[in-house]
Amino acid sequence: MSDNDGRSRRIHFSVFEVDLRTGELRKQGLKVKLHGQPFQVLAMLLERPGELVSREEIREKLWPQDTFIDFEHSVNSSIKRLREALGDDAATPRFIETLPRHGYRFIAPVETLSRNDIPKENGEAETAFVSPPPASQTGRPAGPGEAVETAAGLATKITAANTVATAGRLGVLLRKHWMAATITGAPIVAVTILIGLNLLGIRDRLLPRAVPKIESIAVLPLENLSHDPEQEYFADGMTEELITDLGKIGALRVISRTSVMRYKGTKKPLPEIARELNVDALVEGTVLRSGDRVRVTVNLLHARTDRHLWAETYERNTRDVISLQDEVAQSVAREIKIALSPAESSRLATVRKVKPEAYELYLKGRYHYFKWTPEDFRKAIDYFQKAIEADPGWAPPYAGLATSYGWLWIDGGVPAQEALPQFNAALNTALAIDDADPEVRYALAVSAFYYRWDWEEADREFQRALVLDPNLVEARFEYAWFLSSMGRHPEALIQAQSAVDRDPLSVSANLALGSVYSMAHQDDRAIAQLRHTAELDREDFRVHIFLASVYQAKQMYEDAIREFQIAMTLRGVPPEKLAGLERAYQQSGSEGYWKWQLSEAQQKHAPFEIALNYVQLGNASQAVAWLGKAHQQHDWRMVQLYADRAWDPVRSDPRFQDLLRRMNFPQ
Repeated sequence: MSDNDGRSRRIHFSVFEVDLRTGELRKQGLKVKLHGQPFQVLAMLLERPGELVSREEIREKLWPQDTFIDFEHSVNSSIKRLREALGDDAATPRFIETLPRHGYRFIAPVETLSRNDIPKENGEAETAFVSPPPASQTGRPAGPGEAVETAAGLATKITAANTVATAGRLGVLLRKHWMAATITGAPIVAVTILIGLNLLGIRDRLLPRAVPKIESIAVLPLENLSHDPEQEYFADGMTEELITDLGKIGALRVISRTSVMRYKGTKKPLPEIARELNVDALVEGTVLRSGDRVRVTVNLLHARTDRHLWAETYERNTRDVISLQDEVAQSVAREIKIALSPAESSRLATVRKVKPEAYELYLKGRYHYFKWTPEDFRKAIDYFQKAIEADPGWAPPYAGLATSYGWLWIDGGVPAQEALPQFNAALNTALAIDDADPEVRYALAVSAFYYRWDWEEADREFQRALVLDPNLVEARFEYAWFLSSMGRHPEALIQAQSAVDRDPLSVSANLALGSVYSMAHQDDRAIAQLRHTAELDREDFRVHIFLASVYQAKQMYEDAIREFQIAMTLRGVPPEKLAGLERAYQQSGSEGYWKWQLSEAQQKHAPFEIALNYVQLGNASQAVAWLGKAHQQHDWRMVQLYADRAWDPVRSDPRFQDLLRRMNFPQ
């Protein structure tokens, strides 16, 4: 397959480029391993895009008649290897469609590039004819912006040139049809013209199909093209930042990081992923970092049909990577026809220059933050502190530092007297630098809720964070917990369900919904929701702790014991120690159950837990006394006192009421 003057041609489709002379397949400039028969099959398909290439044709061209091989197996094997190289799927193909018992067809738009693509002296570029894509798969040329002048960018220019050249030929065609119309008066002529236009691939260029209505979107993990494991944090960070920027668009529901990261490296067809996440559109792409340069390719697809809506490639210096993310978010919004409010446009357009080393350290901190373990929170703190040293005037690392210390405190990894001063210092600095950052407002809401017990401020700041970023799921499910703690259960359920809608595979979001059901005394719904949550991650002990508490409330102690044992086993507690709880219950029923739990709490010197067990054992005096000690230690669980039914047996006690007043709960 060559040009008329004998020079070889390159073929471009999606993010791939094929050089027929050298037999090379490249993806975003990087060579993809594909040789022998699979490459030859690809070449045959690219010769006739949109047309059937029969299995018999493939056999005759690639394997001589006197060759003794299993043709069926060889063709199947070549097609399979070709699809693997392209990342294609037979069930929902983007490139190679199977026509059962007949053969195969290449269905993506194909553009043929001349090797001599350097502009001539007169300023005109030499172009080759661009093969028209099939009508069902026509994609839109890349939009304007600071795109890299790669094969994709050049192909757009060639396509435009071909469209103009073909338009002249179409003038003759249209005049002929118009003359026929004046003779026959047949309205079918208009249809004939449109069909003819599309046979040349022009109708879809001149009359592009309307973009389907898109109100929800998921950004799939960007592929790390360097294949260097040490660079995974960078690709993941770019994914998260793009999600964050899109999340600032109020009219768009954006799936959060936790859910999309479960699809990292998956081979699932895109429509299936879209169904599981319940979204209208998907964004996928690649990241290639080399030295101080970053190349990002982004594709926007209609989820149900897997139809390409838009694609663009950007190359920037690492110091400009934040502005690149904002530009991509604005481009996506423009392509899906989402109207940005003036405030949203301003937030996306206002970007502070950040030192590359600070940004890289920040991404490493976020990478560990989202692992949600005490050890990783400590690593995140270390990276956030280094990012601050590299660029002291940038707010996000301070917000990350504050919330990392907060979660370490809540998880029990750091005592309050150590964590809270660090939390507050980082938060105050972040507020001084950028008080309009949604992560900073969220950190302020958490501070007011768990630490300062300023309920009005917490309510106000949670709402403010969610106005700035409606898709900040962590803030949304924490707000649900806050509302639940205030006894505002209907509002809490709305926020918790909204968090799950935006992050359907997140254990934390689903756990919050189960907890809110329990606080609202909807125990059966709580159990069903928590069992669903346990299926999302069988290694997460928190779900089983929550299930045990619901079963305790329903006095279903055998079920509570089972869930408690699962939780403690996941935390590494020896089985022989857990056996004591079951024996205590068998010997003394519920009293034995609570006495065993009390003994464990006393060994840990945990005042809040000691108080809770005394309540269940009917000792109100001891329960309130130990709650006073928990108050002095500033145990974060004190926020549950106002609405948690576990404290109903002592709610009328004057000392308990005095404690509620000191904590400024609503009267």
